[in-house]
Amino acid sequence: MEIELKYGIDSKDTAIKIWKDPYLKSIEEPDTRETLTMKGVYFDTEDHDLMKNDIALRIRQEGSRIVAALKWNDNSEGNLHKREEMNVAVTDEAQLERPNIVVFEDSDIGKDLIKLVGGKKLKKMMVVDVVRRRFRVEENNTLMEISIDTGEIITENGNEPVLEIELELFTGEDSQLMDLGNRLAERYGLVSEKRSKYLRGIRLLGVDTGAAAE
Repeated sequence: MEIELKYGIDSKDTAIKIWKDPYLKSIEEPDTRETLTMKGVYFDTEDHDLMKNDIALRIRQEGSRIVAALKWNDNSEGNLHKREEMNVAVTDEAQLERPNIVVFEDSDIGKDLIKLVGGKKLKKMMVVDVVRRRFRVEENNTLMEISIDTGEIITENGNEPVLEIELELFTGEDSQLMDLGNRLAERYGLVSEKRSKYLRGIRLLGVDTGAAAE
């Protein structure tokens, strides 16, 4: 289960202030700060079979790693995003153009995916290019990751900039995640982001299926 909060950031200056926030530094887990260039490519069939079944398929290059991901069963409320997630490390950069969904075949959701796709060709829906700065914090026995993303959602119908912060819960209570998010939102004038990057891209494409997974 992936559980995270999303907020829009008003400017790059504000993003830098959050990155340097003294309180976040005081609860930071040592040696967890890093900056990654990330390219996420989302795929679906021409008929949007995955979207219609609340499944998102993403192949993402994260620095030197390539990860295939499935997200499904979205249960988001406002800017608190909850969904099931499966990640599989892959080695072939060609998957960024032609994903091999057989990597998921040992799971129930993977079997559902393979059945849904059948023999249809998977089409590139959108690309999400971001630079992600991230680190982990621990507060009241709750471990969270803070990620600041700067970049762009790219579709054939147009592009949309990305400047947002994600707070992801690793272990602990949702309430602690919400509390930290609320404090940062008040301090920096953050705007609740109810849409995932994936959904924002879908809206750019003009497809409305009710899907909300990232």
